Amino acid sequence: MSNKEALRELQHRLAHRMQQAREQTGTGASWLAVECAGYGLLFSLKHAAEIFAPVPLKPLPYAKPWMAGLANLRGGLFTVVDLAVFLGLRDAQTPLAEQRGEARAEASQARLVSLNPELNCNCALLVDRLAGLRGDDQLRLDTSDPASQVGAEGQRRPRFAGPRMLDEAGRSWQQVHLDALSKHEQFLQVVV
Repeated sequence: MSNKEALRELQHRLAHRMQQAREQTGTGASWLAVECAGYGLLFSLKHAAEIFAPVPLKPLPYAKPWMAGLANLRGGLFTVVDLAVFLGLRDAQTPLAEQRGEARAEASQARLVSLNPELNCNCALLVDRLAGLRGDDQLRLDTSDPASQVGAEGQRRPRFAGPRMLDEAGRSWQQVHLDALSKHEQFLQVVV
């Protein structure tokens, strides 16, 4: 199976599981794990909608550096935010593959993750790579994270940045609350 077919199959499985998670009620919330500039990020499946392969983007003049452009996704117009640039993890001027020193094939693992339409934000996030799904039972709070300490001060994070979690392999994952991100003042102001 070629890498392209494997990625397509992974994307299909993730989309199916995301749909199942949204339809579930009660416990068992799951996360979509993605990577941006080498950092692991978790999106709640209730706030992420669909995963798309990158499409040609229409650039937006006079937009903030993280605004990658406009995309037509399933006939809908979406603004595309380069999440690594928005979070300050990567410079907007350097193409992804060059900055990471990776081959073009690896840069092709980038995906667009659209926000749930219930958030009233026609937006998709450009992420470097999908890393699968994580269940709450696979994650535990990263107690080494200073912001996770009770009474922690001086470690202010934006409201969309939840606690850091550790997976079974000990890798750290930062929760990103897409509902809070969609309401964040800087996220909404796209004009320079």
